[in-house]
Amino acid sequence: MTTSDHSTRTVLLRRGFTLEYATLGWNVIGIVVLAVAAVAARSVALAGFGLDSLIEIGASTVVIWELSGTGEARQRRALRLIGVGFAALAVYLLVQSTWVLATGFHPRTSPLGIGWTAVTAAVMFTLAFGKARTGAALGNPVLSTEGRVTLIDGLLATAVLLGLVLNAALGWWWADPAAGYVLVHYAIREVREIFSGD
Repeated sequence: MTTSDHSTRTVLLRRGFTLEYATLGWNVIGIVVLAVAAVAARSVALAGFGLDSLIEIGASTVVIWELSGTGEARQRRALRLIGVGFAALAVYLLVQSTWVLATGFHPRTSPLGIGWTAVTAAVMFTLAFGKARTGAALGNPVLSTEGRVTLIDGLLATAVLLGLVLNAALGWWWADPAAGYVLVHYAIREVREIFSGD
């Protein structure tokens, strides 16, 4: 490796760390905001999105750990840890959304939840783009995979936002657990991709 290559890799690693720390910080704040909003609105979608933020914190921590070392074994272990987190999210949301629909539980409207998920979607899409480019430039599958996790986080924020808006504007209470099912779909898809690629 030339001095120029080493310098470029150092810059890319620094950028990868910065993106992960930004994701980590955003999601730590998000857990608090989403917990308050979910309890106030009694929303399964907001609670599920809060759990997704918790998984994203775990995923970012795993990537920071992986970027600090080297080796394929370390990368495989990191990917598996991210996959296990998504599997746990899928199980929780499947049970909770089904229970809400079966009992006809009506969540309240949540202006806080609507505002937070709207801003979160924009932030996650921006971070996902940065991780995808940086992971590809580094040739790092863990950073690239976690970039897809962040992209999914943005898509899920959008789905939850839609459910919250439909509930608030039209009284479609079932849109909240329906958004939970959207999260289940994406979580299962990510688990399959992580473990089939392993």
